[in-house]
Amino acid sequence: MNKITGFTLIELMVTLAVGAILLSVAVPSFSTMIMNNRLITQTNDFVTALNIARSEAIKRSGRVTMCKSNDNTACDISATGWEQGWIIFVDSDNDAAADAGEELVRAHGPLGGASGNTIQGTAALVDYISYVGTGFSRNILNATQSGSFALCDNRGLIQQARAVVISGTGRISSLSATDGGSGVTAAICP
Repeated sequence: MNKITGFTLIELMVTLAVGAILLSVAVPSFSTMIMNNRLITQTNDFVTALNIARSEAIKRSGRVTMCKSNDNTACDISATGWEQGWIIFVDSDNDAAADAGEELVRAHGPLGGASGNTIQGTAALVDYISYVGTGFSRNILNATQSGSFALCDNRGLIQQARAVVISGTGRISSLSATDGGSGVTAAICP
C-alpha cells in the first residue's frame, strides 16, 4: 500500500502563522533601514557637490559658488532649504548669484525619494557657500564661511539626522548630527 505524504491543514496554518509573525517583525526594521540609507545617500550627494565646488575653485584659481536653486539655473534665496536643489557656478563677479555669462558647473534637482527630507544650513550657510582659489570657504565679503548643514528626514528625529560640517579652511566632513561638533540642534531638524 502506498503511503501518501504531505502537509496537514494544521501544519500549514502553523507555518503561515510563524511566517506572518516573522514578517511583522522584519518589515518595520526594513523600512527604517531604507530611510537611513536614503538619508546617507542624499548626504553623500550633497558632500560630493560641495567637493566639486571646492575642487573647481582650486582648479580655476577663482571663486566658485554653490547656492540653493529650484530651477537649476538661478539661485533662489527665498527658498527655506536646500532640498529643492542646488547649482554650482563660476562666480566671476563675486556676488553669490548666478548671472548671465557665468558658467554653470553642475546642477542638482530636488532630493529624491520620500518627501519631507530637508537640508538646512546654519546662519553662514543658509543661502550659499563659496570657495576661493585656495580652497577656503569665503563669503562675498571675503570673511571665513563655516558652519553646518543638517540633513533630516520626515521622521524628524535628530538621532537619525546627518550633518555636513564646513570648517574655516573649507574642509568638508560628514557625521551623525548627534556627534560632538556637528553644529546641528533640535531646532534645525523639525
